[in-house]
Amino acid sequence: MRTQVAIIGAGPSGLLLGQLLHKAGIDAVIVERQSGDYVLGRIRAGVLEQVCIDLLDEAGIGQRMHQEGLVHGGFDMLFKGERHRIDMNRLTGGKNVMVYGQTEVTRDLMDARQAAGLTTIYEAGKVSVHGFDTNKPRVRYEKDGQTHEIECDFIAGCDGFHGVCRASVPDGAVSEYEKIYPFGWLGVLSETPPVHHELIYVNSTRGFALCSQRSATRSRYYLQVPLTDKVEAWSDDAFWNELRLRLDAGGRDKLVTGPSIEKSIAPLRSFVAEPMRFGRMFLAGDAAHIVPPTGAKGLNLAATDVKYLSGAFIEFYAEKSEAGIDTYSERCLKRIWRAERFSWWFTSLMHHFPENGPIGQKLQDAELDYIVHSETGARSVAENYVGLPLDFGT
Repeated sequence: MRTQVAIIGAGPSGLLLGQLLHKAGIDAVIVERQSGDYVLGRIRAGVLEQVCIDLLDEAGIGQRMHQEGLVHGGFDMLFKGERHRIDMNRLTGGKNVMVYGQTEVTRDLMDARQAAGLTTIYEAGKVSVHGFDTNKPRVRYEKDGQTHEIECDFIAGCDGFHGVCRASVPDGAVSEYEKIYPFGWLGVLSETPPVHHELIYVNSTRGFALCSQRSATRSRYYLQVPLTDKVEAWSDDAFWNELRLRLDAGGRDKLVTGPSIEKSIAPLRSFVAEPMRFGRMFLAGDAAHIVPPTGAKGLNLAATDVKYLSGAFIEFYAEKSEAGIDTYSERCLKRIWRAERFSWWFTSLMHHFPENGPIGQKLQDAELDYIVHSETGARSVAENYVGLPLDFGT
């Protein structure tokens, strides 16, 4: 098989890249080791920045997002038993975010790709990448007991943190930066109305909590738990009881509980790989970087990578220019490190770190008090949360 761009990974970043290239008349094949149902079954984040919203519109798949997505102009920060609203819309000159599940983004992209008759190879085994340091890169995989090879001009590694693309880079060619946090998020999805119309970020001496939603009837809640905890040890009743203990009185009164339809524990890490280009292979999304979910940056950073990468490929084929390809890694990493900084700072601010002792909690309280009583402090949080402009600092 021959294609212009071979995309490894059929998550939202790979599908979005494929859709943008299709709109530009560039042929791309997507190779995914899991089934389509498995990909859709992954429950992930759902807060979209304007840059991501605009890109989904550009890809032509934003109609359902605008119909069903929930526009949020702010969020609450709860600490010392009191809630304080960060008015993002006012503080950023009219910017908002949209709550629309990553699963729904993936579904919309899958439907568009299928409707266009584009090639996606699911359940591809033993995927490997070859020759990306030459002008003739190749992708090999096994399917139905046979080995197949795709010849291409470029390889896009959108295959996640544990994917084959970054793992195939020669030793010494990539630098990795990582911080592992000593806790995880226990998440519950339930068919219950949200406790609040906007998100509530909770700093509690019992640990962090987040009250989020996917729709007016579906809620998503998280609790900070030790990495040693097992999801099987948390019954639904235990989860709801612990969440009540971390909420304020108003939240407890409005909390509607019910059976969980999904429950999992996700570890938290900060991770960046540099560079993001290796000859004719490019990393995008989780293959190159991971952020703690506190700042809601994961999907949005992946979308920005895809924006830069699709633009670079379009420029290459339309103008025979490699300028976008040559600057891809540098442009992405500048934005990535800013998002990593905010996610690390917000995680450090909102979570409970017993090892920091009583002074750690006092310092968090003082920082939170400054943010909610300072226009400058609140604006800094709001600007970073809605997403810095693409041309910020250029």
